[in-house]
Amino acid sequence: MNYASFGSRQSFDREELLAFAAGRLIDDAPALFAARLPLPPMLMVDRITSLRADGTRGRIVAERDVDPSDWFFTCHFAGDPVQPGCLGVDAVWQLLGFFCAWRGGLGAGRALGCGAIAFDGQIRPDHRRVRYEVDVRRCTGLGTSGPTLVIGDATVLVDGEPIYTLKDARVGLFPALAEYRTDVPIGQAWVEARV
Repeated sequence: MNYASFGSRQSFDREELLAFAAGRLIDDAPALFAARLPLPPMLMVDRITSLRADGTRGRIVAERDVDPSDWFFTCHFAGDPVQPGCLGVDAVWQLLGFFCAWRGGLGAGRALGCGAIAFDGQIRPDHRRVRYEVDVRRCTGLGTSGPTLVIGDATVLVDGEPIYTLKDARVGLFPALAEYRTDVPIGQAWVEARV
């Protein structure tokens, strides 16, 4: 897809998110466009079902299907399998970074922190679907060569029940970090085997 159509889309499926993670989704990306989602197994989102912006604000709704064979269930914890809460937090950071790129931000993404996190539930192998609802409170670019910063609040739900809340989650895209990106296809065989 071209860069203009990327910025006008309001949803993305798994294959498109994998292509974005591998740097293959956009044919005519501008210089310094280095934003990526992590490749599996760290990619914590299967689809973005809704993406919208209203000035500096916005909303992202995404989902992930729970697979009982997910890597973390075998090691966290023996006899008591549960998805680590930090992976749900990382999913919110992944989505905020994607939002920055979708809004035109350039550079490589980095998580910058979170104001408050509350865990009120857990994700187990017998659950079916995780839903991320992220309200972007502010997304601002600092000039044509400066970073793009985003702040958002999120609710993570499993099978319709809220289990995590995040306040003031922060991510930035930094053009200066784009020079460190390599085009070495690390993990490329993993992605191609699963697409």
